Amino acid sequence: MHLAAHLSAVDGTTVRTDTVRTDPRSGSRSPSDFASFERLARTAERGLFDFLLLDEGLRLPEQRGRIRDPDVVGRPEPLTVLNALATVTDRLGLAATADATFHEPYELARRLATLDHLSGGRAAWHVRTSSDARTGENFRRGGHLDRADRYTRAAEFVAAARELWDSWTPDAPPRPFAHQGRHFDIAGEFTLPRCPQGHPVVVRAGDSEEGREFAASSADVLLSGRWAGGRPEAGRAFYADVKRRLAKYGRGPDDLKIMASAAVVLGDSAAEAHERAEEIRWQQLSPQNALLTLERIWGVDLSGHDPDGPLPDIDPVPDPRLDPGRTRRDRVATAEKWRALARERGLSIRQTVFEAGARQSFVGTPESVAGELAESVARDAADGFVLVPHPAPGGLDEFVDRVVPLLQERGAFRTAYEGATLRAHLGLAEPVWKG
Repeated sequence: MHLAAHLSAVDGTTVRTDTVRTDPRSGSRSPSDFASFERLARTAERGLFDFLLLDEGLRLPEQRGRIRDPDVVGRPEPLTVLNALATVTDRLGLAATADATFHEPYELARRLATLDHLSGGRAAWHVRTSSDARTGENFRRGGHLDRADRYTRAAEFVAAARELWDSWTPDAPPRPFAHQGRHFDIAGEFTLPRCPQGHPVVVRAGDSEEGREFAASSADVLLSGRWAGGRPEAGRAFYADVKRRLAKYGRGPDDLKIMASAAVVLGDSAAEAHERAEEIRWQQLSPQNALLTLERIWGVDLSGHDPDGPLPDIDPVPDPRLDPGRTRRDRVATAEKWRALARERGLSIRQTVFEAGARQSFVGTPESVAGELAESVARDAADGFVLVPHPAPGGLDEFVDRVVPLLQERGAFRTAYEGATLRAHLGLAEPVWKG
């Protein structure tokens, strides 16, 4: 199987789920503490992981002018951090999230190629398509793109970046490039030679119809959230659907790796693991965040409500700025479902949000978790997993020390790196030069 570690950031109205940095076990002094990133990277490499993924935060996490999760505000820009991590790691892949809505092809292709050269062929680009209008206010264009336009821009962005990377022949000087399309009209000469691994690995996340098709047509790795809450049957259906799509683009099943996002909680017994899992979820759901989560459904300011009190007795109102993916009908249905849950079990606002939220994917002893992970890959539910450690960065150590050896004993995970590049780790062929 393939394994990666993911340190997420927060944007716009997104609630973090990766870490509670106020937890003393995290071993982190601040979100910009390089020692935290170094520790996470060294641990992932010690565990022979394929790559480390860092998210991009383009706007402070806020809602109605209130900053959310102040303990993660100030996380550095990911590509800069990964260039630094290239100097303290030897084999670990280094993946940066970068938004195709707000970056430009020449600028980003150059920065990714730089990371690939400095790391000896270990760079990856997680292509994100932002839907957050508030994030857009930080940029020259402002606003945000319609859903369809976000995907067409992202697809053209990836194609343009690959044209830039291919403008240098494998063993000769560059040739001028020119790209004309709906979203980009650029021409000139690229400043860097061809990347050590041909192109940086392209990673895409998304379970939507558009996300699946985008990944099937042009990504090397697809990150899936279908395992949220531990639903292997959903993972298998998703895996089969995406793999079927590859043929129409002239690609084989091994040309795209599907990796499921997974939160793992370990204990010496099943009971201890489940107790730890509940403790972690409570840490991640502060009283303030419980109210802000509810606001995204109700569409109104709920700051005056008591998070330990009852749910609002008013109906939701449309406010696409808070959660653009939900219609009013979705909001009303969710509100009714949550009210019924609260009435049935006598729950407060915070308790209701807690109970309605997703659970960790794998909770149990190291032996049981290793067995579930290995079986999932063997049964074609995923090609691997992207782990979200808690607390970060120290939470990954336990998995590497206690689960990785068991996976190796089962023959389900490598015992050494066999290649030097990220493409080699993932079993992906170097792209054919298209000059």
